[in-house]
Amino acid sequence: MSEQKKARWRLMLTIITLAFLALLIWGLRDEIREVLNDIGKVNTFALLLLIPLQIINYDAYVRLYRSFFKILDEKTDYWPMFKVTNELNFVNQILPSGGVSGISYFSIRMRGLGVSGAKATLAQAMKLLLLFVSFQPLLILGVLLLAARGHAGSFVMLVAGSLITLLIVGTVLGVYIIESRKRISSTLLFLTRVANGFIHLFRRHSTETINLAGAEVAFNNVYENYVVLKRNWRQLKWPFIHTMVANVTEIAKLYVVYLAFGELVNVGAVILAYSVANFAGLISVLPAGIGIYEALMTGVLVATGIPASLSIPVTIMYRVLSMTMVLVPGYFFYHRAISKGLGPKPRPT
Repeated sequence: MSEQKKARWRLMLTIITLAFLALLIWGLRDEIREVLNDIGKVNTFALLLLIPLQIINYDAYVRLYRSFFKILDEKTDYWPMFKVTNELNFVNQILPSGGVSGISYFSIRMRGLGVSGAKATLAQAMKLLLLFVSFQPLLILGVLLLAARGHAGSFVMLVAGSLITLLIVGTVLGVYIIESRKRISSTLLFLTRVANGFIHLFRRHSTETINLAGAEVAFNNVYENYVVLKRNWRQLKWPFIHTMVANVTEIAKLYVVYLAFGELVNVGAVILAYSVANFAGLISVLPAGIGIYEALMTGVLVATGIPASLSIPVTIMYRVLSMTMVLVPGYFFYHRAISKGLGPKPRPT
C-alpha cells in the first residue's frame, strides 16, 4: 500500500474518532456546565484522590494483561502495555459497539508488540470473564451492606438479584463458549462481522475491513492458547487479583465524589448503582453510554435512599471527571499510535 493511502487512512481514523469525541462532549454539554458550576461547592482536596485511584486502575489493567501473556509465554514490557491499555480505554469509550471494536483494535495493536492476534483476543475474553467473576462477591457485599442499613427494598433486591443472575449466566456462558474450539470460532467470527458492519458505516467502499478468512485461522488458535491457560489455571490467581483491584478502584472513584460533597453514603448503594449503569452502558448506541448511564445510576441511588438532590450532581461530576481521566491520555496515545501507523490499516485494494 502506498504511503499516500496510508496517510489518508490515518487521517480518516483521526477524523472519525474526533467526530465521536465531539458527539460525546456535545451530549454531555449540560453535565459539563453543571460540574463547572458545582466545582466550588465541593472539597477539591478530596477530588484529588481520584488521581491515585485512576493510576492504580491503569496499573491493575496493565498487570492483568502482562500476567495473562506471561502464562502464554509472551513477555510484554510495562510501558508499551500501558500505552496500549490507554488506547483501548479510549476506543471502548468512543466507539459504541459493546467492546467489539476494542477487541479488534487490541488484537491489531498487540501484533506490533510481538503478540499474536489469537493470544490478544483470548486475553480480552478472559479479562471480561474474570471481571464478571470478580464482581460477584462485590455485588453480594453491596446487597448485604444495603440490607444491614434497611435500604434493601423489593425493587433494590429485584435489581440486585437480576444483576447477580446476569453475572452468573454470563460467566457460565463464557466458560461454555471458550471450552469448545467450534464455539469460540463461531462466536468470534460473529463479533468480527459486527465490527466489519460498524466500520462499513464509515468506509462504504469496503464491506470486509477485517478479513474473515484470516480471522477464522486466528480464532482457531485461540482455543490452543486457552488450553495452555487451562493447564496453568493456578497462575490465574494474579489476573483475578488484578481484575478485583480494577473493579474496587472504579467503585472507589464514585465514592470519593460523595466524600468531596461531604457525604458518607452506603457503599452498597454505590456498588449497585455502578453495576447497573455499566451493564446498561454495554448496550448503548451512544459513545460511553451517555444518557442511559447517568439516568440509571441516579435512579438506583435514589431507590437506595440517597436523595436526588445529592445523587444527580455526584453522578454528573463523577462521569465528567472519570471520562476526562480516561479520554485525555487515551486519545493522546491513540493519536500517536495512528500517526505512526501502528493502528488498524485498510486491506490492500
